[in-house]
Amino acid sequence: MTSMQKRNALHLIAAGALSICATGLLGACSEKKAEFRGVDITGAEYARDIPLTDHNGQPRHIKDFAGKVVVVFFGYTQCPDVCPTSMQELAEVKQMLGKDGDRLQGIFVTVDPERDTPEVLKAYMANFDPSFLALYGSPEQLAAVAKDFKIYYKKVDGKTPTSYTMDHSAGSYVYDPAGRLRVYNRYGSGAQALAADVKVLLAEAGG
Repeated sequence: MTSMQKRNALHLIAAGALSICATGLLGACSEKKAEFRGVDITGAEYARDIPLTDHNGQPRHIKDFAGKVVVVFFGYTQCPDVCPTSMQELAEVKQMLGKDGDRLQGIFVTVDPERDTPEVLKAYMANFDPSFLALYGSPEQLAAVAKDFKIYYKKVDGKTPTSYTMDHSAGSYVYDPAGRLRVYNRYGSGAQALAADVKVLLAEAGG
């Protein structure tokens, strides 16, 4: 091999090494872990589905909302503060997303199916955004879903049989457009933080 051939061979080897390095760097960048403002629970093996009925009478599952970021909140319509605040923030998030607002699905799961009839739930959702859905189920169905989501709820008796309140967990579960649970948004985090996480998930999905 002549000296010229040796130099050419070395150049080819160097170029190949650079190409491999560049590919490796690109791979590392593409696998960079998403950074969320909420609690990253990617890979969690709970809160897998919401097999309940919406206020229009249609059975629902997480897979029904493929292509959208889904935010699930548990509450009840007679909740004085936490529930309306959380749902209003979710409506604000949809507005912040602009044209991508249609790629956000708000889900409200009632922990008070005794009083929260489909008619009551539909009217309640209309206060925030007509595209949001409220889900309900039998006491047994609700208990099974709550167990899967690791949420707490308990009836607190009032002065009359119908004036009771409900103690319950306050936080939202955020799913990516592929239906995977990704983020737990703590109550009080604010609309800006939730909107930021929704944007990250939409960007991941190519939005």
